[in-house]
Amino acid sequence: MRVFKIPEATIMRLSVYSRFLTKVKKQGKVTISSNDIAKGAGVNSAQVRKDLSFFGEFGTRGVGYNVEELEWDILKILGLTVEWNAALVGFGHLGHALALHRGFQERGFNFTCIFDNDPLKIGTKLNDVEVLPLAKLEEVVAQNHTRIGVISVPADAAQDIADSLVRAGVQAILNFAPVYLSVPQDIELRNVDLAVNLEVLTFYLEMHRQGYSTERTPNLAK
Repeated sequence: MRVFKIPEATIMRLSVYSRFLTKVKKQGKVTISSNDIAKGAGVNSAQVRKDLSFFGEFGTRGVGYNVEELEWDILKILGLTVEWNAALVGFGHLGHALALHRGFQERGFNFTCIFDNDPLKIGTKLNDVEVLPLAKLEEVVAQNHTRIGVISVPADAAQDIADSLVRAGVQAILNFAPVYLSVPQDIELRNVDLAVNLEVLTFYLEMHRQGYSTERTPNLAK
């Protein structure tokens, strides 16, 4: 197996670059400079060029980049030129919000199955997708060859859900439960702890209140 030694921060910035390129393409822009991309992503132009250099040569010196071509190249690098089916486990307030989030669908992520253990939710539908009982999770996920699982259940249930997703053949998990999950080494796992992110914000606010200067990671959520 080939080993790719590319910083994760670079991958995150590529995602930001692609969204910015999509935006300017809709505005009718045909060519763009690394400096313009940098301004739109909150980094510097040298960082943009360095990030792209991991994957080959793009653009023309003195001219810049063709917006549509670079957008496509980055989407291809990120695996977003095809659609991805995902299983959503947990249909509470957060799960419902995730299922309705237009950004997922716009980027090619589709929740093709939803699971919950609440009898009042089981059998209901969202965009023609029926909420199924947790007992059917492994069977349905395996039958659909679903490769991505999204967990939005309480912390005490998250590990059992992760184990079920792994047994069903899921290869990547996005976890919104505020708990550490143990998964096999070949499973890609990303944790999104909303409370932790809020606490990082309050940390900086408190440091500023006390008059301290802090060094922060550039904001890539553009």
